[in-house]
Amino acid sequence: MSERIPRNKDNDYSEEIARQRRDFVSQKTSTTLDNVGHYSIDPAATAGNIENFIGVAQVPMGLIGPLRVNGEHAAGDFYVPMATSEGTLIASYNRGARLLSESGGAKVTVVDDAMQRAPVFVFDDARAARDFGHWVDENFAEIAAQAETTTNSGKLRDIQQFAAGCLRYLRFNFTTGDAAGQNMVGKATFVACEWIAANYPGIKRYMLTGAMDTDKKHSQLNTLHTRGKRVIAEVTIPNDLLKSRMNTSAEALFKARSINQVGAFMAGSNNTGAHSANGITAVFIATGQDVANVAESSAAVIYADVDDSGNYYLSITIPSLIVATYGGGTGLPTQQECLNLLGCNGTGKVHKLAEIIGATVLAGEISLMSAVLAGDWVTSHDALGRNR
Repeated sequence: MSERIPRNKDNDYSEEIARQRRDFVSQKTSTTLDNVGHYSIDPAATAGNIENFIGVAQVPMGLIGPLRVNGEHAAGDFYVPMATSEGTLIASYNRGARLLSESGGAKVTVVDDAMQRAPVFVFDDARAARDFGHWVDENFAEIAAQAETTTNSGKLRDIQQFAAGCLRYLRFNFTTGDAAGQNMVGKATFVACEWIAANYPGIKRYMLTGAMDTDKKHSQLNTLHTRGKRVIAEVTIPNDLLKSRMNTSAEALFKARSINQVGAFMAGSNNTGAHSANGITAVFIATGQDVANVAESSAAVIYADVDDSGNYYLSITIPSLIVATYGGGTGLPTQQECLNLLGCNGTGKVHKLAEIIGATVLAGEISLMSAVLAGDWVTSHDALGRNR
């Protein structure tokens, strides 16, 4: 029988047990883990974030800015930490940040906020499922009260309903304060469902999720109805500034946008922009977000126009930006430093972080599209994106 990975039932988060695991796997694979085992954080600080701790994955981190953000929660110039191993990414976002700042800044707005769990209830037939849906509407206040017994910050906003055969899908929409909230809403919804099952006759069975919450998966439902924060970043860039800084024009960018919309439609893409996942992922790693949420957060809708003066209006709508300033990886020491750098550590800062990420994404969009049109895309990767 294969040997099991070493564990310590009394204290599994110490350097001693981490070293034992590194030694164990090194012997099994004839591999050294010198860099994995070189870190500054206290292993005890990782409890609740990881199991079988052996060390760290060190991702290079760079800085862009100043990036001017004109948000309702984030206002001013920010220097944004971004963790990535893709050469040219930081340079491109930094160039975009300069352009946005010289254009007066990115106006960013959080227009919606909801986190879901979507249980499904099974009945004998469609009529029974329909009648149950009416009962849910009539008893929403009590369902919400039951759900909210499990959390101080989660609030049940509403319950969407979807019918299919003898099934009734309920999409519980919560606000979750400074937390991303997937675990929070899972627990709250479970308690509510148990109360429903005890108080409504005729339910054959239920499952806590029927997959309509699309946790860590993209869905058109989330694009339409929001998961996490729905963030819109927009800017109007003078045409002369585009020509002097980016070697392109408002007209060229607008025409390219029309072509790309068609290409994205034909490909069935969840994003009509250039590469918002690049910026989102890099900031997520730096600030301790759950990086798997990029599966949802990568969805985006671009809208562009040219005004009567020939200037370029660009907006990006991120319908499912799942971010937190509390809980999960945000409490780790490195990530705390990055949140402090942005002024986003502490209570009531999650919308500020969402606005900064929205502006960062917009900087990357305008930079990459300009590089493609100006012919700088390939040459910049040749210059900065190769290990030499």
